[in-house]
Amino acid sequence: MTVLPPAPPRRLPHRLPFRRRRRAALGALAAACCALAAAPAAASAPPAPRPAALAFSDDFDGPAGAAVDGGKWQIETGDNVNNHERQYYTSGNRNAALDGQGNLVITARKENPANYQCWYGRCEYTSARLNTAGRFTQAYGHVEARMKVPRGQGMWPAFWMLGTDIGSVGWPDCGEIDIMENVGFEPGTVHGTLHGPGYSGSGGIGAAYTLPGGEAFADTFHTFAVDWSPNKVTWSVDGRVYQTRTPADLGGKQWAFNKPFFLILNLAVGGYWPGDPNGSTVFPQKLTVDYVRVTGG
Repeated sequence: MTVLPPAPPRRLPHRLPFRRRRRAALGALAAACCALAAAPAAASAPPAPRPAALAFSDDFDGPAGAAVDGGKWQIETGDNVNNHERQYYTSGNRNAALDGQGNLVITARKENPANYQCWYGRCEYTSARLNTAGRFTQAYGHVEARMKVPRGQGMWPAFWMLGTDIGSVGWPDCGEIDIMENVGFEPGTVHGTLHGPGYSGSGGIGAAYTLPGGEAFADTFHTFAVDWSPNKVTWSVDGRVYQTRTPADLGGKQWAFNKPFFLILNLAVGGYWPGDPNGSTVFPQKLTVDYVRVTGG
């Protein structure tokens, strides 16, 4: 992985080592010598569409303090110099644990109990980052998570995907689909972005969605999703579509999204895009995830 040149990148990956029969009735009148033709049968309603097959699901059910299901998620560790993030991603359940109420809670803390070392020296914060590489990968489908984001300057929660060929082709050629990113200085706005060869970092192709009336995403849970098919990705928040991207949006550059990807959840602290925490930022901060689901494929 390399540091992008001067333009501050939006996100760089840290590292990595979804015939019915009709009857007509004929009635005969007792005094009549001819039969009456039956009235035509009412048209039957079209069959309800079959729900898409569930390819991946985690409702994060379990006792408070339990770690995530290792059969579904792996936990990444270390820092991230590429984005100049300030946190150290820890292992175990210290910064990523179930809350006993059906949620995963990723917690960012201003601490360093184990003397972790980051790109800038002794780490100032800890947090967590999870992915499904080697456990679940899929090309296409409806990918969705219901979450409540943290608040405060320097907070950077994200729900995103990377191409499974990152180990062989590297980033950004592997492709990246950011389903939801929020930076703390924009409490009412989230971003959905594509990154690929020739359109990565601050040059990613995307759009923002802003809540009405000055609401903040940290106030309550919201549902973030993409509908992904060959040559097309559509983003929505709480079921409201706010952008669709196809190869026509790339100006002739390579579309890197017709192949399997894996899922990532993380809460970064600081970095080029959100800026660092300041005196107004309260710790700990939490990204609370109700569920993650992938259907279709």
